[in-house]
Amino acid sequence: MVDGAPVLDAALFDIDTVDAAIGGLTPAKRHAAQLATDALHRALQGVASSSLPLSAASGQRVAVAMSGGVDSAVAALLAREEGAEVVGITVKLWTDPETDGAKACCSPEAVLGARALAHQLGIPHFTLDLEEDFRRRVVDRFIGGYTDGTTPNPCILCNGEVRLAAMIDLAERVGAERLLTGHYARIVEDGDGPLLAAAADKAKDQSYMLAALPPELLGRLGFPLTELTKPEVREIAARHGLAVARKAESQDLCFLAGQGKRGFLRRHGGLRERDGAIVDSAGRTLGRHRGHHDFTVGQRRGIGVSAPEALYVLATDASANTVTVGTRAELEKRSVRVRDVVLHRDGSAVDAVKLRYRSRALPATVSAAGRGRHPSLDVDLGEAFPGVAPGQTAVLMAGEQIVGHGTIAA
Repeated sequence: MVDGAPVLDAALFDIDTVDAAIGGLTPAKRHAAQLATDALHRALQGVASSSLPLSAASGQRVAVAMSGGVDSAVAALLAREEGAEVVGITVKLWTDPETDGAKACCSPEAVLGARALAHQLGIPHFTLDLEEDFRRRVVDRFIGGYTDGTTPNPCILCNGEVRLAAMIDLAERVGAERLLTGHYARIVEDGDGPLLAAAADKAKDQSYMLAALPPELLGRLGFPLTELTKPEVREIAARHGLAVARKAESQDLCFLAGQGKRGFLRRHGGLRERDGAIVDSAGRTLGRHRGHHDFTVGQRRGIGVSAPEALYVLATDASANTVTVGTRAELEKRSVRVRDVVLHRDGSAVDAVKLRYRSRALPATVSAAGRGRHPSLDVDLGEAFPGVAPGQTAVLMAGEQIVGHGTIAA
């Protein structure tokens, strides 16, 4: 059936295509047809993950990053309703028998769900296998961060260095003008090129997680959900009968889903329980812990030490395997050293910084610097912030626009 057919036509095939061609299948035979259909899409995955051009360019064609969730499904639906010729792309990032694939966004189970959604919408679907690159550039650095006593931010690494650039490349190879995603963020022009900015729905704004995207990629991206809220997105999905309309959101990192950080670090990083001291800022021992990697700066719960006032993690020391705790006043910082900084605009434009995903932007200024890369910069905060965690991403802002980013230094 696919011999000699255009690749985009083959990517539309599903089990119902086979069923209709044969003229009706019993349940047992449908299972066999499903295996054959899966094999076809595994072959298509091979060419999608290559560097081969798959179709001539079309000004009406867009690709949509489909994760199997409601946001990306509605992004594809809206693009189709606007008259675009839509192609679905899903990345496979992680395969692990200990991971709950139903809760992970880039698991083999998520791939099957995304493919089914794409075919329900009449959209050809491709899977892009990035597992090796993801393991090397994201997971290994995640493990290395906890080994060294920092708290890394793998989602920013993944979005900035791995999956979106690869999907944009595939979008071009299938002849699409742009890649659309279900992220809640905006792309704005400030007269000097495109920049990321916060979405209309501040409760769902994901611009922080996209902060490491190179500006040159922004012109090839689109965010159809920019002006929508999450309830509005779910309503659109329900109105069109999409099964994912009420699907719960994943709250975990894709490679941690169902197993938790401690078990993952033990299995994949060899970080096992190791008795160590919990100390105060003067070095006095207050208690014991089972490994510095179980703690992050700013943590309050789970410390296991009684005190007259609440204690917070102030620092972790990987070499000594100690955890330093103290009061909220000791935790607060008015300046932050940021390493591996990238500035898209002059440092004088910076007037705010976000130090955690769910925290609000704080008034801030940076040491004098021009656009480009800098080994380190000092960020002065306009107000004290409790819980500046080494390894997390500092997102530098001018108003609501993201003009740079870096990693919080120890």
